[in-house]
Amino acid sequence: MDKLRAMEVFVATIDAGSFAAAAESLDLSAVMVGKHIRALEAELGARLLERTTRRHALTEIGAAYLERCRDVLASVRTADGVAESLRAVPQGTLRVTAPVAYGTHRLMPVIAAYMAEHPQVKVELNLNDRTVDLAEEGFDCGVRSGSVGDEGLIARPLARAHLFAAASPAYLARRGTPTHPSQLGEHALLGFAAWGTQHAWRFTRDGETVQVPVRGPLVVNNGQALLHAALAGVGVIVQADALLAPALAAGQLTQLLPDWALPTRALHIVRLPEARPSAKLRSFVDFVLARLA
Repeated sequence: MDKLRAMEVFVATIDAGSFAAAAESLDLSAVMVGKHIRALEAELGARLLERTTRRHALTEIGAAYLERCRDVLASVRTADGVAESLRAVPQGTLRVTAPVAYGTHRLMPVIAAYMAEHPQVKVELNLNDRTVDLAEEGFDCGVRSGSVGDEGLIARPLARAHLFAAASPAYLARRGTPTHPSQLGEHALLGFAAWGTQHAWRFTRDGETVQVPVRGPLVVNNGQALLHAALAGVGVIVQADALLAPALAAGQLTQLLPDWALPTRALHIVRLPEARPSAKLRSFVDFVLARLA
């Protein structure tokens, strides 16, 4: 028995004055109305209605139970209204994860603009360069760099990240500026742990491809720390434009081999496959896509 439905039928019967009138208002048969009420009585072990040939009257227990049914049904309607409100108006806490450099330089300004438009949403942004399990760690959505894989996530593409090779002017003054990727083997190449120990930088130009194995003096698992190492003149760095663009624009780093292209990296905003995502999640994803896709 659907107890809430049976309660609804019971209240409607009293308000309508008869099984037939309640059946009409609920689009049920009078027989089904009677079954719902008898099921309630059977579960309670008490009669709710005294039935005569002319009318149905509430028993003492029925009268008391009727008021509780009204309270329960009102609470259910209130709860439904709260849920619908949360789906209609962006509000509540939104937990987002992203790679450190992208989250800092690309996503954070977008989050600030989103919060200005949706002041009822609180955002918790978690930045790290590992692959985060959204469901396991309780995130609403995230930005993924590289392949999304087969994780059952809904993924929407963002603008791809462009990689650049760069070094500080002080380092280049000391070690010289390479004019061909093959010369990078003579330089201190800074490794990014997230790309693996066997990673190689792949440069292409006019159909020519040069693979440069990264076997340098320093490997770091954080892009920001790797950037600081390059700024300090430790060696040559390859990272995404989101991280390097400010230092390149300020002259703190010099782009190397500008006539050669490095692979771009895919970026996606991902979320769990909810049938009806909340208003805060739906509006945030749309907001990010409008500015970063």
